[in-house]
Amino acid sequence: VQLQASGGGLVQPGGSLRLSCAASGFTFSSYTMGWFRQGPGKEREFVAGIMDRGDTTVYANSVKGRFTISRDNGKNTVYLQMNALKPEDTAVYLCAAYREWRMVRFGSKYDYWGQGTQVTVSS
Repeated sequence: VQLQASGGGLVQPGGSLRLSCAASGFTFSSYTMGWFRQGPGKEREFVAGIMDRGDTTVYANSVKGRFTISRDNGKNTVYLQMNALKPEDTAVYLCAAYREWRMVRFGSKYDYWGQGTQVTVSS
């Protein structure tokens, strides 16, 4: 199983980034996919989740209205479009896969994790 996140980088406040996470080694279309982040000196936190068919999404309050999660099951890839970025969005962003849906916000329930990609928001 592999989850390879990419697309991170340095961006100014108010800017945008699009993260991608390419999955392999499991039946991607049968899994909920989630994005989490861990900022410097902070605990890992839930950012966004998307159901296996892509028809249901959920977001942390801190990113609602700014971030959009989507997926392409034909490409085994999940995306996170991040707009209006703030310095407090600075973190390592990780993608993860979860066999169910009801505990989507809880990282401890996820089955597979990727390595993460660094996002730094700074002027």
